[in-house]
Amino acid sequence: MTKPAATRRNLPTSPFKAPVAPPIKRFAVGDRVTHDEHGLGRVIGIEDEIAVLVDFGPFQKRITSPFAKMTTL
Repeated sequence: MTKPAATRRNLPTSPFKAPVAPPIKRFAVGDRVTHDEHGLGRVIGIEDEIAVLVDFGPFQKRITSPFAKMTTL
């Protein structure tokens, strides 16, 4: 079994830029969204910045953060 890769420390004297964390996606109730697997939907609930509840028509789905497969329309 291998160990997970540790995050590398960026030294201030390094000529390479530190990796930039992607911004956290924020959604509001009523936003129209598209999801790579589930299609088009509307946000109907928000749980802080942990998850959102989306109504995709025939079903509702709780999508957890990070929202890599979901974008706002």
